[in-house]
Parts: sequence; C-alpha cells; structure tokens
Amino acid sequence: MSINFFNEDVLMPEIDLEKIRLWIVQIIEKYQKYTGEINYIFCSDEYLLEINKKYLNHNYFTDIVSFNYCENTVISGDVFISIDRVDENAKTYQTEETELLRVIIHGVLHFVGFDDQTKEEMQKMRIAEDLAISDFIDSYK
Repeated sequence: MSINFFNEDVLMPEIDLEKIRLWIVQIIEKYQKYTGEINYIFCSDEYLLEINKKYLNHNYFTDIVSFNYCENTVISGDVFISIDRVDENAKTYQTEETELLRVIIHGVLHFVGFDDQTKEEMQKMRIAEDLAISDFIDSYK
C-alpha cells in the first residue's frame, strides 16, 4: 500500500498528508476494497490541460484527471489535480474549506466504482463525496 503526493509546477498544498492518507484508506475500506498504489500529482491548469489533450483528447480545463489502474479489489491509479481549478471552484462555490478534499476523494470514488457521466451518477457521486468529507471532518480535523 502506498499513497504518494507530488507537485509538478505548483507548490504542494498545505494539507496534512498523513491524515489525508489515513482518510483515503478508510474510504477505500468502506467500499470493501484494498489500497494499492495511488499517486496524487498537484499541478497547474496548463499542465493538466496538456494531460487532458494528450491522453483523453479533451481540449478544456478540468480540476481532475484520473487514470485507473485497479485490479480486482486493489485500488490503484494516478490522480492529477489542478490547484488553479480547485482554487477557482472553491471561490465560485464558496467551498474553500472542502474543495480540495472533494477533488482528492473524487478520484478515489471513481476507482471504487462511482461514475459521473449522467445526472443520476453525478448525484450519487456528490452524496458519496459529501459523506467522505464528513468522515474526514469528524475523524481527522
């Protein structure tokens, strides 16, 4: 099991990485899965736009791109997070306290089986995100 955090062309966010690791494992276990290797890469809008273009043929900004390497019940993958987009969304939605947590766990929820392609899937994803964030606040803050 290994949850790693990297930063490319931005500063590392000021978060308690050990608490985040414990929380991610807790959420994965909640879905009866096991933690493999998960890499979080914090980057800029421009960096993530290039990833989005190169690997997904999408030419637009996004807050997160995740690459799923899960096998059976072992959760593994790479999660690229645009700090620029997270900061902007936090201001737009007035979620400064939780927006980064939401995006961090969003990638994990994709890995454990959630999707967000339809309105119904998006609602289920949002509920799972909210529950996970509540777990974090209750347990680790």
